[in-house]
Amino acid sequence: MTARDIEAALLARCTAIAMDAAHTAQDQREANVFQTAAMVVRSQFPRESTNLMRSSEQYFAMHPDEKLASVDVVRQGWVTSLPRFRDMLVRQLHGH
Repeated sequence: MTARDIEAALLARCTAIAMDAAHTAQDQREANVFQTAAMVVRSQFPRESTNLMRSSEQYFAMHPDEKLASVDVVRQGWVTSLPRFRDMLVRQLHGH
């Protein structure tokens, strides 16, 4: 998978979780990306932000040592640019 494919897949998962928080993050990357997503859309999408945060917190309850700061999520390359990630996620959420 290319970096764009991975980004698209993560954005799709963020959107799905934001709309329906019935699922928990599948791994450390998803949990940290969901947490970051929750922070960047909180002001525009408070309900969706809560869903994303809840999903990441469920994962971190079982794996507390895997939680990273947003800056480390970027350093890991899971999100390449917070403003770009926010803009793309907001566009997807507006579409739902």
